[in-house]
Amino acid sequence: MSALEHRHGAYLISDDPARLDAVAIHGYLTRSYWSENIPLETVQRALHGSLCIGAYAAGGEQVGLVRIISDHATYAYLCDVYVLEEHRGHGLAKTMLALTLRHPKLQGLRTWSLRTRDAHGLYAPFGFKPVEHPESYMVLRFPDVYRQVGDDE
Repeated sequence: MSALEHRHGAYLISDDPARLDAVAIHGYLTRSYWSENIPLETVQRALHGSLCIGAYAAGGEQVGLVRIISDHATYAYLCDVYVLEEHRGHGLAKTMLALTLRHPKLQGLRTWSLRTRDAHGLYAPFGFKPVEHPESYMVLRFPDVYRQVGDDE
């Protein structure tokens, strides 16, 4: 069930899971630096387990996404944030982020986090800043997992 429907010029921004186009999202993510070669099935599982806010062109085509992983009580992690290149310059990413931070299911959280290689300027106006004590954070990563999935076939 959708809690968010917002018009942004000719675009619709919505959290309705029924609107998500997993194939289109996969098409973008599999070429991105953070999810290169991600399998479609993995994208489908990720979307199912997350709160997603999508941006849609007038014809219904998915042109952007913000995916949020959260316990809806204390913490949220922003990921898979994108707007297709041909739809950039209309403020869609900023609007999706503003709506994400105001989403009714995400109020009262103590911490929001994200990782970015090149979009610090997008997030900083919303209050995001570099981690104060990076030495206190740890991560367990399997960087080749998406390549290994296809190796068994």
